[in-house]
Amino acid sequence: MTGSDGPPRRDFDRDAAFWDEKPDRVRMAGDVASAIEREIPLDRSMDVLDFGCGTGLLSLHLAPRIGTLTAVDGSRGMLDVLDGKIERLGLTAVRTRLVDLEGDDPLGGPYHLAVSSMTLHHIVNVPSLLRRVQAALHPGGRLAVADLDREGGRFHRDRQGVFHEGFERRLLAGDLAAAGFVSVRAVTASRLTKKTREGDAAEFTVFLMIADKPVEREGTR
Repeated sequence: MTGSDGPPRRDFDRDAAFWDEKPDRVRMAGDVASAIEREIPLDRSMDVLDFGCGTGLLSLHLAPRIGTLTAVDGSRGMLDVLDGKIERLGLTAVRTRLVDLEGDDPLGGPYHLAVSSMTLHHIVNVPSLLRRVQAALHPGGRLAVADLDREGGRFHRDRQGVFHEGFERRLLAGDLAAAGFVSVRAVTASRLTKKTREGDAAEFTVFLMIADKPVEREGTR
């Protein structure tokens, strides 16, 4: 899987205050949360990581159904918005951390589940991030990551900070296997129709890819 270093990085701090104003973005996060709930049994014993959490659109859907949630993002502005929501809602089991997802900042953990929505296409080196996430999971932990199916560069009207034009499921599954995940599978989580840069309307799909970290066996440690 290849990305491009061409587009400049997006200023997510600048965009944070207005991030939740797009109804399609809010609806998509709800669709992804619903797909996760259908595909993965959630319970109040689970410690969960949401990487690339943004303003917490996915995090806050899942929080009532799990134990603790650590929401990490590389934008202080996004986390400030999420911190405000956490305070208003009186949530004590959700915490935020500023983490460079392109670097080697520790992700914490171990976690029972790692989730992410619409983050990978903003990451230059996706395989490196997948390896870091795998290392942060408990043996037997799971990953549920959502992003765009391959879309040929038509989805984003502003391509700043977009390093991948969606993903081919088969290739991303290969990256997950190379990162040490097993039992990789995908479902379609959301569909939306929007205007492209060319001015026409097109349908785009968002997948949810689920994968497991292998359980350690006796004598393998």
